[in-house]
Amino acid sequence: MVEVVSTIADCRAEVRKARSGGLTIGLVPTMGALHEGHLSLVRQSQADCDLTVASIFVNPLQFGPKEDFTSYPRDLDGDVRVLSSRERGPILVFAPSEKEMYPSELLTSVVQTKLDDHLCGPFRPGHFRGVLTVVLKLLEIVQPDRAYFGKKDYQQWRVVERMVSDLNVPVHVVGMATVREADGLAMSSRNRYLSPEERRNALCLYQALLAGRDRIRDGEKNAGRIAEAMRETVAEIEEVSVDYLSVVDPWSLQPVETVEGTVLLAGAVRVGRTRLIDNLEVGSQLG
Repeated sequence: MVEVVSTIADCRAEVRKARSGGLTIGLVPTMGALHEGHLSLVRQSQADCDLTVASIFVNPLQFGPKEDFTSYPRDLDGDVRVLSSRERGPILVFAPSEKEMYPSELLTSVVQTKLDDHLCGPFRPGHFRGVLTVVLKLLEIVQPDRAYFGKKDYQQWRVVERMVSDLNVPVHVVGMATVREADGLAMSSRNRYLSPEERRNALCLYQALLAGRDRIRDGEKNAGRIAEAMRETVAEIEEVSVDYLSVVDPWSLQPVETVEGTVLLAGAVRVGRTRLIDNLEVGSQLG
């Protein structure tokens, strides 16, 4: 059964009702335009918890002035249908309005240092401040036992994980593996923007990550040469521009010079007007 609420008061009331019955709560924060990646989080929450709360809210705080906030896909009715067709247990959809989440000028926000210094941080100033602020609000509203995030947004997962640790928020943050299309493209709501030709070109990002992984498997330890192999792969597609292709530590997200143990290969590219991100964890234990 899928129930939809749009106010914080109603969401809290439903959660209190579940808690009074001894139920455990899982939270899956989303911005809607649901795809199989989101549904994998919902399924894991349903496996772990008695009630899953799926929030659907396009958060204006995490979009820059030249980004796609106004055009970001919104289809609440379609999202509810998707959840209803795939449900394996009770789902509470929390779909607040912008006014409900931010009824007045926001004077307080969550700022984190270091983990947003690299990768997407320099290209999206203020983005992670917006992410952390809305996630903390959702955690306070729902007060779940577990919260689920996809590793396709690896940096987001790590910054949320660190916020929860630093601020002693009583929730277990669960990172879930990236879900991919049959050809390897990471599932993303923004894939809807791509024309057929752009969709073909977008594969170069995953192919670049695979090229970096192959260099590591062949014994290459120099991060600069691994990153160059990734850049060469994307350079073959003139219509794609690179924001970054990096080799970083998967916990600190800081660049590394030498591959030792596990590393994260991470990239962001622009295909036409669409910005896509992806990553691979690679190391002796991961293969």
